[in-house]
Amino acid sequence: MRITISKENYLKAIAEAEGEGETVIAATLARWLKVSAPAVTMAIRRLKRDGLIRVSTEGEITLKKEGRAIADRVLQRHRLIERMLTEIFGMEWYKVHDEAEQLEHAVSSDFERRLIDKLGPNGNPDRRSADWTRLDQLEPGTTARVMSVFERDRSLLEYLDALGIRPSAELEMVTRNYDDTLTLKVAGKPVQLGTAAAAKVWVGKG
Repeated sequence: MRITISKENYLKAIAEAEGEGETVIAATLARWLKVSAPAVTMAIRRLKRDGLIRVSTEGEITLKKEGRAIADRVLQRHRLIERMLTEIFGMEWYKVHDEAEQLEHAVSSDFERRLIDKLGPNGNPDRRSADWTRLDQLEPGTTARVMSVFERDRSLLEYLDALGIRPSAELEMVTRNYDDTLTLKVAGKPVQLGTAAAAKVWVGKG
């Protein structure tokens, strides 16, 4: 069985969408990968033929053991590269996802081992902890530290960064507003943020 970049991308997308709590169907993958419905149909057929996924009678797609192993390997590479770019090269946090998307398929096993030796075996800086909560669920009057931002949209990441909402930043939930926004205090300044954007931000104890 030949594992292509396309197959890796589909398997990783299934794992990521599951991680976001989505039920994965063909339309999910079309949206996630920004490809056409016919392209997804062909990819699903190939992945099913290769024994990498299951497709239920309702159309729900899940990873089989072999598919999960490939997805986990690509995700590990992706997150190792993100850490390399931020921790070694000092790249802005909101740029590293797009760069890692380009580099994750080019990393050899030898280079991956060297990254693990350098950065540690857990190459996932975004793994959610049971102690974390979504920013939109934070109680008024509570202070917290930004632990991670689960979002692929570069524009939203840059917007959050401009507000000072970035990994390791400390903030305070001030109020929940009637217009479905939140008032936060970031670096001592009041900040307004919509709840949809806040739901992408995970925080922990300050």
